[in-house]
Amino acid sequence: MGTSKNIIISNIVNRWIKGSVVRRTVHRPIHAVSAVIVLLIILMAITAPLISTHDPVDVNLREIHEGPSLNHWLGTDDLGRDLASRLFFGARVSIQVGFIAVGIAVGLGTPIGLLAGFRGGLVDEIIMRIMDAILVIPALVLALGITAALGAGLNNVMMAIGFTNIPIYARLTRGQVLAAREFDYVTAARATGVGGIRIAFRHILPNTFAPIIVSGAIAVSFAILTEAALSFLGVGIPPPAPSWGSMLQLGAEFMEENPIESFAPGIAIFITVLAVNLLGDGLREGLDPKLRGR
Repeated sequence: MGTSKNIIISNIVNRWIKGSVVRRTVHRPIHAVSAVIVLLIILMAITAPLISTHDPVDVNLREIHEGPSLNHWLGTDDLGRDLASRLFFGARVSIQVGFIAVGIAVGLGTPIGLLAGFRGGLVDEIIMRIMDAILVIPALVLALGITAALGAGLNNVMMAIGFTNIPIYARLTRGQVLAAREFDYVTAARATGVGGIRIAFRHILPNTFAPIIVSGAIAVSFAILTEAALSFLGVGIPPPAPSWGSMLQLGAEFMEENPIESFAPGIAIFITVLAVNLLGDGLREGLDPKLRGR
């Protein structure tokens, strides 16, 4: 009896996995490889203190610009700091900024768009004009201005990048709400006397999750790029804390002495952004089965 029960449960689980969003997302090899790369980068960020062989901020002037070796896997920078260790800890900064900044944008932009789309009228007009005013300013310029005003630092960078992306999710959510509120199930809910707040959060909001998740996954890569750009310009993560953007900026000054110092963070940014973008594309197909045949 117990064996039969286990077989039934196993069959149910296998069927669920077979038709799950995760399986549909990675059904293409390129999306599967991208998912593995993203997971490895996240794992590298989490385990950075364990896999690093040196302190990322430890200065050793006797080992300046050393090449790759068993002691320093990627060599050292202009202050004798281990490049591999700084690269591992820099992944922590990029992953944190990517997910938390997008989380801030989604957490604030989604309810704003829900309110604008559901209420309509003057409320919608005022909210959307404010969002348009923010969107007029290029995202990098706005983030640069905010971090310059607040000061360099991880928390300020995440808030700046999150704020610049709020209008994107507000507009996206509003568009989804405008379409969803005309559906029959919303009309039926209104006819049965269901309150407006309950309709908005129980019937309309769940139907906006798919495009928001896809957009959020892709926005992580742009957040990583923005953080790297801010750190490259000197208003992001303050030294000596490791950041891929600041490593790229310092490495650019010593291209002839030690090209790896610049190439390593540049390649890390490129691979991470590309993998996240491809994974976001796969997630879009996973959440919208109609796209899989195209």
